[in-house]
Amino acid sequence: MKRINSDYLYFFDTWVIPKICETYKNDEKTAIRNFIFSQTYQMLCDEELKLFRESPLVIFDMYKNEVEKGDPRESSYIKGDAYVERT
Repeated sequence: MKRINSDYLYFFDTWVIPKICETYKNDEKTAIRNFIFSQTYQMLCDEELKLFRESPLVIFDMYKNEVEKGDPRESSYIKGDAYVERT
């Protein structure tokens, strides 16, 4: 697996970690540890998946689905539900 540039990771860390702290009432150290060891973070690090092109809010949604449903792929952004045209 080819890893993405650390500048991308820093960018996501600065946006996603505070959102994790706020949502799950974690201290920063716990939020960092949980995020870095998550499946979502591993997917973000994989250059082939190109998740670094997504919004930090998409990455947070993936993380939230991983925590709450057990799989980041349950995110509506990954499944495509978020992009369904509304009538």
